[in-house]
Amino acid sequence: MSASGASLVFALCLLPLAANASTCYGTTSAGRLDGGVQLPSNGRNFGSYSSLGNTLGRTYVHQHVRDAVVDAYAAVYQSMPAKRFVYGETGLAGGGKFAPHRTHQNGTSVDFMVPVMDRQGRTASLPTNALNKFGYALEFDAKGELDHLRIDFDALGEHLYQLAEAAKTHGAPIRRVIFQKELVTRLYQTRRGDYLRKSVVFMKATPWIRHDEHYHVDFSLPCQPLARYKAKAKHAS
Repeated sequence: MSASGASLVFALCLLPLAANASTCYGTTSAGRLDGGVQLPSNGRNFGSYSSLGNTLGRTYVHQHVRDAVVDAYAAVYQSMPAKRFVYGETGLAGGGKFAPHRTHQNGTSVDFMVPVMDRQGRTASLPTNALNKFGYALEFDAKGELDHLRIDFDALGEHLYQLAEAAKTHGAPIRRVIFQKELVTRLYQTRRGDYLRKSVVFMKATPWIRHDEHYHVDFSLPCQPLARYKAKAKHAS
């Protein structure tokens, strides 16, 4: 090998290795994930539902989903800098069964806790702790109210709008949103209501558990057959 060739090889060795791209397999209810990435624990206008949940690795997603989520929060910050958001559980680094959820198995699902205000209309923090199952045991009524808190539908609508736009940019468009039907009706009355009615699919069937304290979002990605993951895992062993 010439001196110039050896120098080129040496230079290439110094380059950082490219991160493995995420690959999803199967479906949200029977799937796995390779190359999963974790959502940031916090940002300028958002944070995780639980530092413990982050530590336990319950906030992993496909990289395109991660990028869409982060970009959407950045866009909402530009339009509503005073609003604060909390995301919930997403899935494990390798996907698979994710108790107590029935889905969240292939890195394409994210739970978002509802943004809230107090009775005076000021941005408030949704209480998420072990006593209320980190927010999942909270129950808002048909008006979106719970004690001194009420759902900030304008902020929620803006977030879903920005999320849908960011998701399309990253090649992971929103497939569906699961949210209580009576609360979706109120969401349609916001500034982004027309867009959401025309461009975002909300599940019409009644979910197996109430979705009033959070809205579940499934993103659409070209996932590989689950059999391919199983064959790969069998070959590796």
